[in-house]
Amino acid sequence: MPPTSKQDYYELLGVPRRAPVKEIRQSYRKLARKFHPDLNPGDKSAEEKFKQIQEAYDVLSAPKKKKMYDEYGFYSD
Repeated sequence: MPPTSKQDYYELLGVPRRAPVKEIRQSYRKLARKFHPDLNPGDKSAEEKFKQIQEAYDVLSAPKKKKMYDEYGFYSD
């Protein structure tokens, strides 16, 4: 799989940088339902978008990861 360019997690979820966790979660859930592979069988682009949304939410919903992302623009385990 070729490397993908990283998109801004806030932009990906459609929330402002100062969005509270509740707003981030609401946006994630809405987008996850829209692009979930079970609801889009065989659609590889929807599956990829779902993975990107999941990654963005994983970082922005965890305080330590979010802080590192906000400071450095990326998060690495």
